[in-house]
Amino acid sequence: MEWNPETAQFLSQCFLNTLSPLPEPRRRAETALSEASERSNYGLAVLHLVAEPSVDEQIRQSAAVNFKNHLKARWAPSPPKEPNLPALNPISDPEKELMKSLIVSLMLKSSPKIQSQLSEALAVIGKHDFPKAWQTLLPELVANLDTLTQANDYASVNGVLATINSLFKKFRYQFKTNELLLDLKYCLDNFAKPLLEVFKRTVNLIDQAVACGAANAATLKLYIESQRLCCRIFYSLNFQELPEFFEDHMDEWMIEFKKYLTVKYPVLEDTGDDGLAVVDGLRAAVCENIGLYMEKEEELFQKYLSGFVEAVWSLLVASSASSSRERLTVTAIKFLTTVSTSVHHILFERDDILEQICQSIVIPNVMLRDEDEELFEMNYIEFIRRDMEGSDLDTRRRIACELLKGIGMHYKDKVTAKVSLQIKSCLGLFSQNPDANWKYKDCAIYLVVSLATKKAGGSSVSTDLVDVENFFGSVIVPELQSRDVNAFPMLKAGALKFFTMFRNQLPKAVAMALLPDVVRFLASESNVVHSYAASCIEKLLLVKDDGTRARYTAADISPFLLVLMTNLFSALEKPESEENQYIMKCIMRVLGAAEISRDVASACITGLTNVLNRVCENPKNPIFNHYLFESVAVLIRRACERDPTLISAFEGSLFPSLQMVLAKDVSEFFPYAFQLLAQLVELNRPPVPQHYVQIFEILLLPESWKKSANVPALVRLLQAFLRKAPHELNQQGRLSNVLGIFNTLISSPSTDDQGFYVLNTVIENLGYDDVLSPFMGHIWVSLFNRLQHGRTVKFLKNLVIFMSLFLVKHGLQNLVVSMNAVQKDVFQTIVEQFWVPNLKLITGSVELKLTSVASTKLICESSTLLDSKVRGKMLDSIVTLLSRPEEERVLDEPDVPDFGETVGYNATFVHLYNAGKKEEDPLKEVNDPKQYLVASLANLAALSPGTYPQLIRENLEPANQTALLQLCSSYNLSIA
Repeated sequence: MEWNPETAQFLSQCFLNTLSPLPEPRRRAETALSEASERSNYGLAVLHLVAEPSVDEQIRQSAAVNFKNHLKARWAPSPPKEPNLPALNPISDPEKELMKSLIVSLMLKSSPKIQSQLSEALAVIGKHDFPKAWQTLLPELVANLDTLTQANDYASVNGVLATINSLFKKFRYQFKTNELLLDLKYCLDNFAKPLLEVFKRTVNLIDQAVACGAANAATLKLYIESQRLCCRIFYSLNFQELPEFFEDHMDEWMIEFKKYLTVKYPVLEDTGDDGLAVVDGLRAAVCENIGLYMEKEEELFQKYLSGFVEAVWSLLVASSASSSRERLTVTAIKFLTTVSTSVHHILFERDDILEQICQSIVIPNVMLRDEDEELFEMNYIEFIRRDMEGSDLDTRRRIACELLKGIGMHYKDKVTAKVSLQIKSCLGLFSQNPDANWKYKDCAIYLVVSLATKKAGGSSVSTDLVDVENFFGSVIVPELQSRDVNAFPMLKAGALKFFTMFRNQLPKAVAMALLPDVVRFLASESNVVHSYAASCIEKLLLVKDDGTRARYTAADISPFLLVLMTNLFSALEKPESEENQYIMKCIMRVLGAAEISRDVASACITGLTNVLNRVCENPKNPIFNHYLFESVAVLIRRACERDPTLISAFEGSLFPSLQMVLAKDVSEFFPYAFQLLAQLVELNRPPVPQHYVQIFEILLLPESWKKSANVPALVRLLQAFLRKAPHELNQQGRLSNVLGIFNTLISSPSTDDQGFYVLNTVIENLGYDDVLSPFMGHIWVSLFNRLQHGRTVKFLKNLVIFMSLFLVKHGLQNLVVSMNAVQKDVFQTIVEQFWVPNLKLITGSVELKLTSVASTKLICESSTLLDSKVRGKMLDSIVTLLSRPEEERVLDEPDVPDFGETVGYNATFVHLYNAGKKEEDPLKEVNDPKQYLVASLANLAALSPGTYPQLIRENLEPANQTALLQLCSSYNLSIA
């Protein structure tokens, strides 16, 4: 695409039309631009348009956004997410070089909105090319920075600093490698000194403006923003380790950092939230920097510490009262928390300091604010995300409690005493006027919940602040028993959260008495309240006594099961809870625990299919959808296994929904639909109904297997058909189709295990002489090809399992003859080179039993096929397999899985736990593989005395000889 007046006109018109409120011209313009982007030099032409001053600003802004997105997609394009999608053409190297030569100067000349887009575009290039493939960039930015600061053009200075900040961010989040450290050294060599110079120059400008009392708010705002960006760059350059340059100049940085925490700028701070936010942004960046030094360079930082603690302390006392200073408050408290857990914790030892922390920092930050109430009402998902246990989000409430925990590491008794007094004080204020002072009760509950200590490796928590049962009875129970489920919803949410948190400590009788009340709260209008009620019930059903036995059983739920399920499904009809994942997770958990009568089952399958039909229109929430399908799967499993007459009723409800998934091409749900169909097929008694045979036909089409995310679910469904309708395979060439699928799957390391699942099911369910015999040559050729090209440990283990299954199902003779028919004497080679060494790597109880028994049979039946050394080595592997724990036998798998076919979130398979295939044991007649081995060897040895003791001495490791003797002794048998 050449840059000429026609191109300029074409692009201008397209970008103008993309801004149209009418869908048709907008779509046409987007299509035209998409087609044009395939042409060479498209990005360069768009950049020229952005640079054209005669073009309308709005059009140029739209072009700048397009340019940035074009670079994101094509500078270093990723492989397409689906194999059948075309790959994007990358930008050519000559075009890249031209863009790199133009973008910095254009960015600096642009208006702020265009400048920000070009800065992001430059960062996209930098992510791939900087510094190695763009050595001119940093010197060019440094030269411009020097010129711009001298000209006092701080709008452009900040553009350059923002770009450098984006380029250097990688030093904060990438793992330390030699390559990263080389890049860091390059940036330090070229920018550590210029960064300090621009920082000090700006310090002087700020000081002059403040000193003469004539500071212009707009100008000062630019200076302060410049210092904030310098602080963020400082953070990036110091994140990996303290560079020598910064150590040498620490005084210059730290003196100014402290100043920004202590000096006020009334011209900005007193003129509204916008100015205050700019100054607080700088202070928060300073707090992050001193926090970093406290963590990484405590010794060097020590001389500045007490001054910073005092400054941060004073700042917090002022900012904690303000609701608009969240980020500053959080970063400042984090710094104090870091100090409190260090060797300098003595700074917090005095009682008056602890008192002040509780009164002036913790309580003001834990108390609910107007914006908390607004979030609770307007965006329940975000409120829960911030509030739920285990959240890693830094909120004021949580971080204030983290400070108390930090101080408590060294002064636990003092902290406990102070906080207990605060809790009593809050509850006392509440009792004076419950309607007006309800937030004090919420504060008390929050402190107990947030400061509870989680016991390692479990869900139990403990607290020294209150007696849990007394607190529960006097503070929580009145909220749960309140008749109005909609009154004071934030208090109700806090009470439910407390119940959930301390569920293990509360006696069963106490919890059971309140469960019907929790069920009532599912009817609350508040999304948070009915979500927390659902979460409370769901978590209670997970409580175990003695680590294994469920505390709450089906009998406990039965009295109110119908009202519970009714309320759960009703909650899904409330505004904004139509896809509430907490409700659906609770439905899944209840269905997994309750005794499901026919009436409940019918109501639930109707409710679940209604929800499924609705989400098919527009799948939005993957977590909700997963729990939805798990709920359907557990309902099918538990209800139909208990009452098989329900199968046809469930099919009647579910089939239209599953057909809609397939007909409307709701690809996100394909793996789920196939797993549910597999479950239903397995529940049917042969012959399988005709409507399933139609699905079997679709299953055998090659197109069905193209999307990698569907493969495991399709294999699962194919296995179900092979088990339930093996006679169907002999009709209309279906077995050839199945083996074609096997052949495709086995050829790729990413799907070969799925290929073995298909093959093993075929071998297990079909006769050899009447069906399989003509196809075995084709099967062995496919397996031998993979053995020659690209074999992996995973493949070899699966091959051993397959050969073992073949041997126990169809006999050694058929195994040997079918293999040697493809290649002379190949059986002996494969046993010696692959079966013997990989047998000891087998894992899984059924697989271990199958392979050890098959290998034992092989030793006993192959004296004319295999020499004594091979049989001896096979026996050594069997004893290793049976006598040593898995962690001693199996090394970490050295194979790197092939992710080439499953890149991106859209191509992931999600397994349904409740629709899982029951593990089949092909050797039900063998109870103990160890006894089978010893008994078989004893019988064999009796036929030729003296032969096997010698074979054991010559081929088994000493440890395995001892293990075999112990096995003989434990079963009272001998190998003579």
